[in-house]
Amino acid sequence: MNDRLVTVARFGDYMQAELARQLLDNEGITAFVMGQNVASVYGGVPAAVDVELQTPESQADRAREILESAKNQGAEDSEDEESEQDDLEESEDDFEEEDEDDFEEQE
Repeated sequence: MNDRLVTVARFGDYMQAELARQLLDNEGITAFVMGQNVASVYGGVPAAVDVELQTPESQADRAREILESAKNQGAEDSEDEESEQDDLEESEDDFEEEDEDDFEEQE
């Protein structure tokens, strides 16, 4: 494979980039995380540097599609979790109101 590497995504930290690399690997796309060793150059102090995820140029478009799909799915999951949390909070409020009514009836 003589493809040159191209950057398909940038991340604020190594762990996010590594998770994306694993996702691509699971889909059969070779990917490399670049920039993960920058912090060690500064003695472990976090550096304000983008960590890049790179793939061979021939796989870049497919990699971007997979990452975008995962990002969209993550946003949907986040919205679902927020909705479930709202429902739970409403249920708790209803339960507390019922408890107050029961307490008042007992007095």
